[in-house]
Amino acid sequence: MNRITAHPVLSVPERENVLFYWNKSTFYAGKDEVISSALFANGIKIFGHHHKDGSAQGLFCANGQCAKCTVIANGIPVKACMTKVTENMIIESVEGLPKLPEVTEKPQISDIEQIATEVLIIGGGPAGLSAAIQLEENKISTILIDDKNELGGKLVLQTHKFFGSVEDSHAGMRGMDIGRMLAQKVEESSVIDVWKNSTALYVFNDKRVGILKDGVYKIVTPKMILNAAGAREKFLRFKGNSLAGVYGAGAFQTLVNRDLVKPTERLFIIGGGNVGIIAGYHALQAGIQVVGLAEALPQCGGYKVHEDKLKRLGVPIYTSHSIISANGKESVSSVTITQIDKNFTPIEGTQKTFECDTILIAVGLESVSEFTEEAKVAGIKVLAAGDAAQIAEASSAMFNGKIAGLKIVQHAKPGTKEIPASWYEKADILKSLPGPVQELHTPTAEEGIFPVIHCKQEIPCNPCSTVCPEGSITMDGDPIKGRPRFNGICKGCMKCLTICPGLAITLVDYRKDAQNPVVFLPYEISNIRVEKEDTIACVDVDGNALGNYRVLGARPTKDSDNTWVVRVKVPKAIAKKVVAFTIQDKGVSEKLTEQISLDQIQDDEVVCLCERVTAGQIRDLVRQGATDMNQIKAITRAGMGPCGYKTCENLMNQIFMAEKIAREEVVNNVRRPLYVEVPLGKFANGGQS
Repeated sequence: MNRITAHPVLSVPERENVLFYWNKSTFYAGKDEVISSALFANGIKIFGHHHKDGSAQGLFCANGQCAKCTVIANGIPVKACMTKVTENMIIESVEGLPKLPEVTEKPQISDIEQIATEVLIIGGGPAGLSAAIQLEENKISTILIDDKNELGGKLVLQTHKFFGSVEDSHAGMRGMDIGRMLAQKVEESSVIDVWKNSTALYVFNDKRVGILKDGVYKIVTPKMILNAAGAREKFLRFKGNSLAGVYGAGAFQTLVNRDLVKPTERLFIIGGGNVGIIAGYHALQAGIQVVGLAEALPQCGGYKVHEDKLKRLGVPIYTSHSIISANGKESVSSVTITQIDKNFTPIEGTQKTFECDTILIAVGLESVSEFTEEAKVAGIKVLAAGDAAQIAEASSAMFNGKIAGLKIVQHAKPGTKEIPASWYEKADILKSLPGPVQELHTPTAEEGIFPVIHCKQEIPCNPCSTVCPEGSITMDGDPIKGRPRFNGICKGCMKCLTICPGLAITLVDYRKDAQNPVVFLPYEISNIRVEKEDTIACVDVDGNALGNYRVLGARPTKDSDNTWVVRVKVPKAIAKKVVAFTIQDKGVSEKLTEQISLDQIQDDEVVCLCERVTAGQIRDLVRQGATDMNQIKAITRAGMGPCGYKTCENLMNQIFMAEKIAREEVVNNVRRPLYVEVPLGKFANGGQS
């Protein structure tokens, strides 16, 4: 079984087993577990084969927005990532086109429940929950819907401590704890009606919204809509991108951090933003080997402290590199990356191939803006917040959701107090990009005890200055975004060390031995044990080796929230440089001798996963003068599949750009009316059959 049985942060509950059948073989799932996670837990990563080319189908988004994970459950095609396993469920792989079940009873037309509300919030993630809390405080009748069975959105997948502001976005708390705290406030509300397992299907022109709630179709008429539906992950074109074992960071975090499934032994990451870097850290926490990370830009776009954290643990990061090939017959067995020049052109002779069984794609997000656009067309007052408005960190989504909630209050209750201008300034700070890399602020003292702060970059993050009981850590410039600096008295409480989201603060103690001080190091991979008398390979902020030293002790403190403190005695020459220690052996990231020539890369990268339309097919039409995506769809079926253009639109736009087609010349695809696929019977009788 590919189950996570020990985790440094997450508790591993005992689950009741549920028997199910997969292609006539017997397996067990955890109670309330979705099919895709149950299959992965039992070592099954191929869910069927595509009807066009026979290629293997597996997981991609794990968010219900694509259809790559389709299986047949008790005779009905369903999305494995959104459907729970039930006792004795018969699940079959989809081989070719799935057969529709025979209709034995004629659907009976019945009344569909229609409900009116002041506000409809679409999405129960950080932005939607923060807005809902403001509406609760002002007693405004609201329906909040979310398509999962737990509120919190991506927050509940985040095991790391959050950046941002302590006051405004709970910085220093773990994402999963923030999500559940916000969810509890909303679910205890007397005016917020929470609909879980509910998907908004469309905002109709008659100002009504169709919603599938627990499989039952309902119609809601809101006076206002807040779109807080989040974002979807972007995909990439490369040879082998349709293999099983290529999927997004959200899918990976869902398997690992929500369902405690170990989906891979050896992971390679494409994309050096915060999403990709954090996913790599989560993989290490789950006991997964991270072979490496490739980022196309000369520097990673994520926070430097996140990047450095991975490097220090032993994960190599290849900047100015891109993937050219996922290798394998049906599922991934290796990945080939190559160095690229400033024009993103591959440089021959720089190819590197690594053994791995999973490739995680983390190359950016795209706002789920459909509901905002539909509401505007319908003439409904609509706001957007969080990633549905602008891609940013969850800390920003929370604060912007709060502002959006108060804007709704102002609209519903004219005369409500104005939102302070300082809030908008703070919102801009929380969503700001990281600043340039700078020299460290290293104290010159070599006596007593004090923190060394290994922050090289201005980012929105102030937990250390907030938590210091002596007020000895201050922020240079802005109180949220400035770089922290120690200047004052330290009594060695270690609060700054254990709250730091980047694990970028150490304490150096010269009091007992000035020549060989003790360094206190934060550590959060405690399922890879470090104990007294062990020898650890200490490294500096960039992951450079500083030597092997003996551990004096390792344990969490009373209030550290599972962050361990490892004590090690080192020579004073390196005491202020030691930040962490390596846990992953270099052999994990050794290159294979096999080489993939750039000449071998054909123009067969898949653009449309649903219909298996390639980049070559799209490019040929563009070169013939096609600039209307609807025309291309009619010829190739690109965008006509179950996902409704959610994955391939961005890839097609990349082809237009590469072919020097101006953006204003491109005619966008007409979106499918419904957000996701719905059986017609749900509309015939409200889905109550």
